[in-house]
Amino acid sequence: MPLLNEEITAQVKEQLSDLEGPVRLVMFTQEFECQFCAETRQLVEEIAALSDHVTAEVYDFVADQNRAAEWSIDKIPAIAVIGAQDDGVRFYGIPSGYEFTSFLHAIKTVSSGRAELSTEGVQALAELSEPVHIQVFVTPTCPYCPPAVMLAHQMAISSPMVRADMIEATEFPHLAIKYEVMGVPRTVINETTHVEGAAPEPMVLEKLQEAVQGA
Repeated sequence: MPLLNEEITAQVKEQLSDLEGPVRLVMFTQEFECQFCAETRQLVEEIAALSDHVTAEVYDFVADQNRAAEWSIDKIPAIAVIGAQDDGVRFYGIPSGYEFTSFLHAIKTVSSGRAELSTEGVQALAELSEPVHIQVFVTPTCPYCPPAVMLAHQMAISSPMVRADMIEATEFPHLAIKYEVMGVPRTVINETTHVEGAAPEPMVLEKLQEAVQGA
Protein backbone atom coordinates (compact mmCIF):
# COMPACT_ATOMS: atom_id res chain seq x y z
CA MET A 1 0.00 0.00 0.00
CA PRO A 2 1.48 3.39 -0.97
CA LEU A 3 2.49 5.80 1.78
CA LEU A 4 1.50 8.79 -0.34
CA ASN A 5 -2.12 9.10 -1.39
CA GLU A 6 -3.14 10.33 -4.83
CA GLU A 7 -3.54 13.95 -3.76
CA ILE A 8 -0.11 14.12 -2.07
CA THR A 9 1.49 12.26 -4.97
CA ALA A 10 0.15 14.84 -7.43
CA GLN A 11 1.37 17.71 -5.26
CA VAL A 12 4.86 16.23 -4.87
CA LYS A 13 5.11 15.52 -8.59
CA GLU A 14 4.29 19.16 -9.29
CA GLN A 15 6.85 20.39 -6.74
CA LEU A 16 9.58 18.23 -8.27
CA SER A 17 8.71 19.09 -11.87
CA ASP A 18 11.22 21.94 -12.11
CA LEU A 19 14.30 20.33 -10.59
CA GLU A 20 17.44 21.82 -12.13
CA GLY A 21 19.78 18.86 -11.71
CA PRO A 22 19.87 15.20 -10.71
CA VAL A 23 19.41 14.15 -7.09
CA ARG A 24 20.36 10.81 -5.56
CA LEU A 25 18.53 9.63 -2.45
CA VAL A 26 21.10 7.31 -0.89
CA MET A 27 19.28 5.34 1.79
CA PHE A 28 20.70 2.92 4.35
CA THR A 29 18.57 0.30 6.03
CA GLN A 30 18.71 -3.26 7.28
CA GLU A 31 16.22 -6.06 7.46
CA PHE A 32 16.08 -6.44 11.24
CA GLU A 33 16.05 -4.20 14.32
CA CYS A 34 15.35 -0.92 12.58
CA GLN A 35 12.22 0.99 13.45
CA PHE A 36 10.69 2.65 10.37
CA CYS A 37 13.40 1.35 8.02
CA ALA A 38 10.84 -0.30 5.72
CA GLU A 39 8.65 2.80 5.68
CA THR A 40 11.61 5.08 5.02
CA ARG A 41 12.74 2.93 2.11
CA GLN A 42 9.22 2.93 0.67
CA LEU A 43 9.00 6.70 0.99
CA VAL A 44 12.35 7.17 -0.78
CA GLU A 45 11.32 4.88 -3.62
CA GLU A 46 7.91 6.52 -4.01
CA ILE A 47 9.49 9.98 -4.19
CA ALA A 48 12.10 8.85 -6.71
CA ALA A 49 9.35 7.45 -8.94
CA LEU A 50 7.79 10.91 -9.24
CA SER A 51 10.70 12.62 -11.01
CA ASP A 52 13.09 11.67 -13.77
CA HIS A 53 15.72 13.73 -11.95
CA VAL A 54 15.54 11.73 -8.71
CA THR A 55 16.99 8.27 -8.19
CA ALA A 56 16.88 6.00 -5.16
CA GLU A 57 19.86 3.93 -4.02
CA VAL A 58 19.23 1.55 -1.14
CA TYR A 59 22.05 -0.11 0.78
CA ASP A 60 22.27 -2.47 3.73
CA PHE A 61 23.91 -0.78 6.71
CA VAL A 62 25.82 -3.95 7.66
CA ALA A 63 26.52 -5.61 4.32
CA ASP A 64 27.48 -2.30 2.71
CA GLN A 65 29.41 -0.88 5.66
CA ASN A 66 32.13 0.50 3.39
CA ARG A 67 29.55 2.59 1.55
CA ALA A 68 28.09 3.69 4.87
CA ALA A 69 31.53 4.86 5.93
CA GLU A 70 31.96 6.63 2.60
CA TRP A 71 28.85 8.69 3.24
CA SER A 72 29.60 9.06 7.00
CA ILE A 73 26.40 7.18 7.90
CA ASP A 74 26.47 5.92 11.50
CA LYS A 75 22.83 5.02 12.21
CA ILE A 76 19.66 3.99 10.41
CA PRO A 77 17.31 4.64 8.80
CA ALA A 78 19.42 7.23 6.99
CA ILE A 79 19.03 9.24 3.81
CA ALA A 80 21.83 11.20 2.19
CA VAL A 81 20.49 13.72 -0.31
CA ILE A 82 23.17 14.06 -2.98
CA GLY A 83 23.23 16.49 -5.89
CA ALA A 84 26.15 17.30 -8.19
CA GLN A 85 28.26 16.72 -5.10
CA ASP A 86 27.76 15.59 -1.52
CA ASP A 87 26.78 18.71 0.42
CA GLY A 88 26.44 16.88 3.73
CA VAL A 89 22.62 16.90 3.81
CA ARG A 90 21.36 14.00 5.92
CA PHE A 91 18.07 12.71 7.35
CA TYR A 92 18.15 10.19 10.20
CA GLY A 93 14.74 8.72 10.84
CA ILE A 94 11.76 8.87 8.54
CA PRO A 95 11.04 12.42 7.29
CA SER A 96 7.32 12.21 7.94
CA GLY A 97 4.73 14.64 9.24
CA TYR A 98 6.02 18.20 9.14
CA GLU A 99 9.48 16.95 8.19
CA PHE A 100 8.18 15.76 4.83
CA THR A 101 8.32 19.44 3.87
CA SER A 102 11.99 19.58 4.89
CA PHE A 103 12.72 16.51 2.79
CA LEU A 104 11.18 17.96 -0.36
CA HIS A 105 12.91 21.27 0.28
CA ALA A 106 16.26 19.48 0.59
CA ILE A 107 15.73 17.70 -2.72
CA LYS A 108 14.89 20.94 -4.52
CA THR A 109 17.76 22.90 -2.97
CA VAL A 110 20.36 20.20 -3.53
CA SER A 111 19.15 19.96 -7.12
CA SER A 112 19.83 23.66 -7.67
CA GLY A 113 23.02 23.72 -5.62
CA ARG A 114 22.14 27.19 -4.33
CA ALA A 115 21.76 27.99 -0.66
CA GLU A 116 19.04 30.40 0.42
CA LEU A 117 21.11 32.35 2.93
CA SER A 118 21.87 36.03 3.46
CA THR A 119 25.02 37.52 1.96
CA GLU A 120 26.42 37.84 5.48
CA GLY A 121 25.66 34.20 6.19
CA VAL A 122 27.33 32.96 3.02
CA GLN A 123 30.41 35.07 3.79
CA ALA A 124 30.63 33.82 7.38
CA LEU A 125 30.42 30.20 6.25
CA ALA A 126 33.02 30.79 3.53
CA GLU A 127 35.49 31.82 6.23
CA LEU A 128 35.19 28.52 8.13
CA SER A 129 38.48 26.66 8.48
CA GLU A 130 37.25 23.96 10.86
CA PRO A 131 34.60 21.29 10.15
CA VAL A 132 31.16 21.89 11.65
CA HIS A 133 28.58 19.21 12.44
CA ILE A 134 25.01 20.39 12.97
CA GLN A 135 22.38 18.02 14.40
CA VAL A 136 18.77 19.20 14.50
CA PHE A 137 16.52 17.09 16.71
CA VAL A 138 12.88 17.02 15.62
CA THR A 139 9.62 15.12 15.88
CA PRO A 140 7.11 14.64 13.05
CA THR A 141 4.41 16.56 14.92
CA CYS A 142 6.52 19.69 15.52
CA PRO A 143 5.43 22.58 13.25
CA TYR A 144 8.45 24.68 14.31
CA CYS A 145 11.05 22.07 13.37
CA PRO A 146 11.20 22.32 9.54
CA PRO A 147 12.63 25.87 9.52
CA ALA A 148 15.47 24.75 11.81
CA VAL A 149 16.20 21.73 9.62
CA MET A 150 16.04 23.74 6.40
CA LEU A 151 18.41 26.38 7.78
CA ALA A 152 20.94 23.75 8.83
CA HIS A 153 20.78 22.13 5.42
CA GLN A 154 21.20 25.52 3.71
CA MET A 155 24.38 26.01 5.71
CA ALA A 156 25.66 22.60 4.63
CA ILE A 157 24.91 23.37 0.99
CA SER A 158 26.67 26.72 1.33
CA SER A 159 29.88 25.37 2.85
CA PRO A 160 31.90 22.17 2.32
CA MET A 161 32.96 22.50 5.95
CA VAL A 162 29.41 21.94 7.25
CA ARG A 163 27.48 18.68 7.62
CA ALA A 164 23.85 18.92 8.76
CA ASP A 165 21.64 16.13 10.07
CA MET A 166 17.94 15.98 10.79
CA ILE A 167 17.49 13.50 13.64
CA GLU A 168 14.04 12.22 14.55
CA ALA A 169 14.29 12.26 18.35
CA THR A 170 11.80 9.48 19.10
CA GLU A 171 13.63 7.06 16.79
CA PHE A 172 16.98 7.75 18.44
CA PRO A 173 16.12 8.11 22.14
CA HIS A 174 19.72 7.43 23.23
CA LEU A 175 20.84 10.51 21.31
CA ALA A 176 17.95 12.57 22.66
CA ILE A 177 19.11 11.64 26.16
CA LYS A 178 22.78 12.28 25.36
CA TYR A 179 22.07 15.77 24.04
CA GLU A 180 19.43 16.54 26.69
CA VAL A 181 16.63 17.08 24.20
CA MET A 182 13.72 18.25 26.34
CA GLY A 183 11.91 20.02 23.52
CA VAL A 184 12.20 20.34 19.76
CA PRO A 185 13.66 21.68 17.65
CA ARG A 186 16.98 21.52 19.44
CA THR A 187 20.09 22.19 17.36
CA VAL A 188 23.43 20.81 18.50
CA ILE A 189 26.58 22.25 16.92
CA ASN A 190 29.87 20.36 17.25
CA GLU A 191 28.62 18.49 20.32
CA THR A 192 29.03 21.47 22.62
CA THR A 193 26.80 24.36 21.55
CA HIS A 194 23.01 24.29 21.59
CA VAL A 195 20.23 26.34 20.04
CA GLU A 196 16.67 26.02 21.27
CA GLY A 197 13.72 26.50 18.96
CA ALA A 198 13.54 27.69 15.36
CA ALA A 199 16.16 30.41 15.77
CA PRO A 200 16.80 32.94 12.98
CA GLU A 201 19.88 32.68 10.77
CA PRO A 202 21.98 35.35 12.59
CA MET A 203 21.52 33.61 15.94
CA VAL A 204 22.45 30.19 14.57
CA LEU A 205 25.50 31.67 12.82
CA GLU A 206 26.56 33.27 16.09
CA LYS A 207 26.25 29.93 17.88
CA LEU A 208 28.11 28.19 15.05
CA GLN A 209 31.00 30.62 15.33
CA GLU A 210 30.96 30.19 19.10
CA ALA A 211 31.24 26.43 18.67
CA VAL A 212 34.15 26.76 16.25
CA GLN A 213 36.02 29.23 18.45
CA GLY A 214 35.56 26.99 21.45
CA ALA A 215 36.94 23.92 19.69
